[in-house]
Amino acid sequence: MNAIQKQIQRTHHSAILLQQAKQSVIKRMILDFAGALVQSTATILAANKKDLAKMDVQNPLYDRLLLTPERLQSISKGIKKVAKLNDPAGIIEEEKTLPNGILLQRMTVPLGVVAAIFESRPNVVADIATLCLKSRNACVLKGSRDANHTNKALVKLLHSVLQRYQLPKELVLLLPPQREVVEELFTATKWIDVIIPRGSNSLIQFVRKNSLVPVIETGAGVCHVYVHGQADLLMAARIVVNAKTSRPSVCNAMDTILIDETIAPQFLALLSPVFREKQVQLYADAKSFSLLRSYPHLHKAATEDYDREFLSLACAVKLVKNEEEALRHIAEHGTKHSEAIATANKKAAERFLQRVDAAAVYHNASTRFTDGEEFGLGAEVGISTQKLHARGPFALEKLVTEKWVARGNGQVR
Repeated sequence: MNAIQKQIQRTHHSAILLQQAKQSVIKRMILDFAGALVQSTATILAANKKDLAKMDVQNPLYDRLLLTPERLQSISKGIKKVAKLNDPAGIIEEEKTLPNGILLQRMTVPLGVVAAIFESRPNVVADIATLCLKSRNACVLKGSRDANHTNKALVKLLHSVLQRYQLPKELVLLLPPQREVVEELFTATKWIDVIIPRGSNSLIQFVRKNSLVPVIETGAGVCHVYVHGQADLLMAARIVVNAKTSRPSVCNAMDTILIDETIAPQFLALLSPVFREKQVQLYADAKSFSLLRSYPHLHKAATEDYDREFLSLACAVKLVKNEEEALRHIAEHGTKHSEAIATANKKAAERFLQRVDAAAVYHNASTRFTDGEEFGLGAEVGISTQKLHARGPFALEKLVTEKWVARGNGQVR
């Protein structure tokens, strides 16, 4: 374990060299990495295949682990966008001269060393590493055993690009996948500035409860779509289908449909054939269960089903009497991630957008848009559901903090 601490210490020291590098060099290096990802598709997919072979294809994490040429192209595209963004470090946000003549500046500076713990998401390696390098932070990555071969292939590729630009490979440290390493990470308060967990709610809570290093949570998403009594039902059905089925294993996928009682029979009649075709499992409350009796993948919802992040082709259904009941349900069961309302009533929409406490709220749009690239931020570290430092897609501009710089000519107090 001492060896792990020494590796983290070397990463800490390497951050100083990155902070001295020219932004033009960092930009070219990141663009080269984006290109190398595509050029090395065969190598990366071969490593990914080894990881996939160890996982049950029915496991909800399988889709998160899976890489394809198209997904690598998408990751590369996001990295290129990050490369072209402005450097968030070194910006003078405020400047004033005090009465005593001192020139005072408030400047953005890198966090230093950013650590990430994640499950079965090899794209996290590429996303976090490039965001950290662009913002002049070193990074420490702790993936799971599930993605170990893929993670190692990606980091090896990144190290080769770093060395091509005479930057130390220690800027991106991939720790062994064993759980025993985590304790070393949690106690490295001298060398790591922040830890960001990405994965299940159990992982996030474990990190939050045990880490001595400050934690920024990227929360699990129990996301809702509320179909209001004055919704355009065809539009609402498209939104619900997209929110649930476009990629069910991700955190911005819908987990519960809330439906106004007045339009429930018509709406469920529209939705059921599409969900039946896609084999979506429905966990329904008593009222919706009676309307869905002929649906082949139907279950009676238990209370705990409304707190589930399904991460699969499954969701809960609940009928509500009015807006107030919908808002109360979201407040009780939501995780402050992404919430949507489908309605033609603008006043109802505004009440929903103002009152729902979540990182992202939507009117007549799918929750699936909560994403750094979709928001024009490039790649993301994760979706933060907490309220300190970062909220929503946690991207480049949040990987810095502030420093006060005072320029005097002999002033004393």
